Amino acid sequence: EIIRKIGKEKTIIFSTHILSEAEATCDRVVIINQGRIVADGHMEDLKQSASGDYSIFLTLRNADLESVQKELGSMMGVVAISPVEGDGGILRVKLSCRSADDLRAQVYERIKETTWILLEFYQETQSLEKIFQKLTLES
Repeated sequence: EIIRKIGKEKTIIFSTHILSEAEATCDRVVIINQGRIVADGHMEDLKQSASGDYSIFLTLRNADLESVQKELGSMMGVVAISPVEGDGGILRVKLSCRSADDLRAQVYERIKETTWILLEFYQETQSLEKIFQKLTLES
């Protein structure tokens, strides 16, 4: 809390290996691997673009898995659609995406063209820990 308060007025350089602390405290992150900067940006931007792999979760009413797979599975960047759960006319699915672009607007536009009722819609982002591991283990 003290770091966040001071950080509103001053620039603070916070070096840590406790990435959950950095995630909770910092707005901008620089990841250095073997003396080279491998990532630099605002926390949310890094989470969105770190690997291009992310998941979108949908909860739909009046939809069945087959029609969802047909309608959304044909979208460029959607690599898989799998059911998470379904009960009482409600279907929850996970869209596995591989794209540098955020596909949420396109997914929403496709859903609007159907008779499905969208109850829940969110994108799961990666943790800073996973981003760090990916960027430092690959080089």
